[in-house]
Amino acid sequence: MFREMRRKKQQISKEECINILNQEKRGALAVNGEDGYPYVIPVNFYYDEPAETLYFHGAKTGHKIDSIQKDSKVCFTVWTSGTRKEGDWAYYVSSVVVFGTASLVMDSDLFREKLRAIGLKYYPTAEEVDMEIQRDLRNVQMIAVHVDHMTGKLVHEK
Repeated sequence: MFREMRRKKQQISKEECINILNQEKRGALAVNGEDGYPYVIPVNFYYDEPAETLYFHGAKTGHKIDSIQKDSKVCFTVWTSGTRKEGDWAYYVSSVVVFGTASLVMDSDLFREKLRAIGLKYYPTAEEVDMEIQRDLRNVQMIAVHVDHMTGKLVHEK
């Protein structure tokens, strides 16, 4: 169903992919948008490794939500800022591509749990996370993306 990577020598392990998902702060979520146009949105995210599910939050209405409700198939990409080896000008950059099925999180307990998990990834204290959740909870929609297929690769940008 999913294509194999063409350049297998650049492929990284599933463990390395998971590490990138756990460490990186931002990625790009692609949905099937209106009139056949893809729609890609930069997002903050949280990866729940045991459930193999990514979580995002956003407004309750808009292009992203409408697109997910129309077609649940999505793609998510995240990449590292890269590293250089001494004496080399070109970066080594790793990226992860996830194909998955998106759904709106309707269970209130799961909703709060994952919203807090996202907050703890980005905010300096749990108190700030809890204050933000209390202030904005009614305006937020959680989105879950179950991972159907994941690949990653390391490229030398030379």
